[in-house]
Amino acid sequence: MGKNRHESLGLSDETVVEMYETMLLARKIDERMWKLNRAGKIPFVISCQGQEAAQVGAAYALDRTKDVIAPYYRDMGMVLAFGMTARDLMLSAFAKAEDPNSGGRQMPGHFSSKKLRILTQSSPVTTQVAHAVGVALAARMKGENIVSLATFGEGSSNQGDFHESANFAGVHKLPVIFMCENNQYAISVPIKKQLACERVSDRAVGYGMFGATVDGNDPLAVYEVVKKAVERARNGEGPSLIETICYRLTPHSSDDDDMTYRTKEEVEEAKKKDGLYLFRNYLLETGALTEEKDQAINERVDAIVDEATDYAEQAPYAEPESALKYVYEE
Repeated sequence: MGKNRHESLGLSDETVVEMYETMLLARKIDERMWKLNRAGKIPFVISCQGQEAAQVGAAYALDRTKDVIAPYYRDMGMVLAFGMTARDLMLSAFAKAEDPNSGGRQMPGHFSSKKLRILTQSSPVTTQVAHAVGVALAARMKGENIVSLATFGEGSSNQGDFHESANFAGVHKLPVIFMCENNQYAISVPIKKQLACERVSDRAVGYGMFGATVDGNDPLAVYEVVKKAVERARNGEGPSLIETICYRLTPHSSDDDDMTYRTKEEVEEAKKKDGLYLFRNYLLETGALTEEKDQAINERVDAIVDEATDYAEQAPYAEPESALKYVYEE
């Protein structure tokens, strides 16, 4: 019998099951946040649903002990893979003092952790791409063999920040990976109204870098192509532009009505290609996962989400006097 796909990529059964559990945890935290939002308990949700496969596949291709990520607001799967916890993310959603991202000062989805090498996310889209390029340049100047990876939506690939960053990284052959999570909509603008070229990755040639488009619903396909991009970056071969094709299964945010610009039928059709369920089926078929083990994982993840929700809901808010902290020099 031939090797399974994950084995031929050098991934053990344990690792791919861990990837699946990370994807499932991201999904279940996200689903809980929508319920909390609709119950009036948290003010805002910006969702990762439909993009977890790309995020987790990419995270596992990096060296999570030294590489740096500059995620965008949907990257719950990626930051969980880098060491953030369900509790961290719930504290952020409830805007509590213990929120490790910003002490409850920022909207949810603005990930930040110096310890975990997660660059602070800014509200204007695409700014994180320039930050990842800066990290890659700094690493080269310090002689550190690290790779930085920035993620962004396909709408961001039309912003000046992206083009300037890609050009600079290409000219200087920096160890940075530009990963576009193409979820088909820039809020309400469909991809056909955003790009004149067929693919986001077609832009790579203009900056003298490697480009590839891959199925973002397949974490192993994303892992494989990002792993190659990481090796290129470490070997001094410069940056890469990776486009992962996925679909945003939810409205843009909890404040958006997506039925004004797409149909229920389109969303239902996209759910058939949901990377979380396709990966689960693959793991069951290859024997890496059993129905019993899957049930145990689901129960464990449910318990983690329940605990994180209860903890965050009961945690204290920041003291009002702390509002001016980190604003002026003290």
